Amino acid sequence: MAKTEKKRPTTPKKKLTGEIAKAVKAALDKKAMDVVVLDLRHTPAFTDFFLLCSGQNTRQVHAIADAVEEALRAAKVKPNHVEGYDKGEWVLMDFFTFIVHVFTPQTRDFYSLERLWGDAVRIEISDEPAPKRA
Repeated sequence: MAKTEKKRPTTPKKKLTGEIAKAVKAALDKKAMDVVVLDLRHTPAFTDFFLLCSGQNTRQVHAIADAVEEALRAAKVKPNHVEGYDKGEWVLMDFFTFIVHVFTPQTRDFYSLERLWGDAVRIEISDEPAPKRA
């Protein structure tokens, strides 16, 4: 019998709120690609959410990470821990209840966190920035 691949739970229309929404908006404002939020609350994870996104190169990865940190500092939220900023291939920012991962495309493909955390609910995020309010 052929092994069937388990379908990954997805909630494409879920609205994010709070700090994770600010992080997503900051990443999109810097043209982050392939933005996905993994809801880990029903898994044996150490945090509630992962925000995964990619920049085309290390310069854009830095810009996205800087924008996320700046947006959250404005909301009086600082990362507990930041890793990988110097190399810029994969920047990890730990905000306790969620972790932001900013990758170059090659590094994201190599580590494949979406596959590793396949039991998490996937919240697809449009790469198009939201229209500005008048």
